[in-house]
Amino acid sequence: MLDIAGLSLTEDDKSLLKNPQVGGLILFSRNYHSPQQLSDLIQEVRLCAPQLLIAVDQEGGRVQRFRDGFTRLPPMSVLGTLYSQDRDNAVTVATELGWLMAAELISYGIDISFAPVLDLDFGVSQVIGDRAFSGSPETVTALAGAFIDGMRQAGMASTGKHFPGHGWVVADSHLDVPVDERSLEEIEAQDLIPFTRLIQQGLDAVMPAHVIYRQVDDRPAGFSSYWIGQRLRAGMQFDGVVFSDDLTMEGASVAGSFEARAAQALDAGCDMLLVCNNRSAALQVLGYLEQLEHPGSKRIKRMKAVHSYCFDDIRSTARWQRATGLANQLVNIH
Repeated sequence: MLDIAGLSLTEDDKSLLKNPQVGGLILFSRNYHSPQQLSDLIQEVRLCAPQLLIAVDQEGGRVQRFRDGFTRLPPMSVLGTLYSQDRDNAVTVATELGWLMAAELISYGIDISFAPVLDLDFGVSQVIGDRAFSGSPETVTALAGAFIDGMRQAGMASTGKHFPGHGWVVADSHLDVPVDERSLEEIEAQDLIPFTRLIQQGLDAVMPAHVIYRQVDDRPAGFSSYWIGQRLRAGMQFDGVVFSDDLTMEGASVAGSFEARAAQALDAGCDMLLVCNNRSAALQVLGYLEQLEHPGSKRIKRMKAVHSYCFDDIRSTARWQRATGLANQLVNIH
């Protein structure tokens, strides 16, 4: 899965997206100007490469790539606060926000948002912070589960991140190589609880963290056969999709060259590799995959959106009006 630079496809983009080793496209704020422009871009992508999985980070709060023309979503921590006051209401609101986020994206032809965040907020990680529902594993499980239910009702698959938990480390894996010094027992007693329970409930995909858990393995989780192979696949019986986090992030640099990062992520058990914001790196990884004659993962097909409708259709529904009202209230409170 790679990215593009602009609001429409260049000839180089089109050539790249047609490469059989490219399975997905991730969009960023720079790729969005207006709903009409987004619709035109998605149509252009679909004409070029109909099979591509199109993704975005539309979590809510500070991580919402598409804003004007879309409903502003609150950071998920607002739901955690609401849960401490009224559990049933918070679960209902989480379901509606999950549906709203997913329905709006699907109406423009986007398959997935990489959501929800299952990390715990321990009050130390700025990069996670209010993206997390709560510091309580039980609260995160309840609210993320409800959010996933809403996504599923809209027709979107879910991606839990960042396995096995990014919330304890101060360093930002975009800029540094974070190291979590806790024991496996501590991680199991806290961070792994939402992942374990939501996998049992049908979580569709997982994105590992570019974090080293030194007492467990000396490699970041996204390159670790222990975390992905032994723990996630064998131990937790997870048969969904594993997306690598962006291989150009500083947290991935310990794995070596971009080709080495790709090789180690695949060996560890990743199904799809994200290579963003670095076209040269994307070309290097593609060259490696072509040389490898990598067959691709059949699991990826499960992530395609299962419903098809237009934005005007959902905007006229009572559910959309109710959900946008809830979102607006929470954004204003925040």
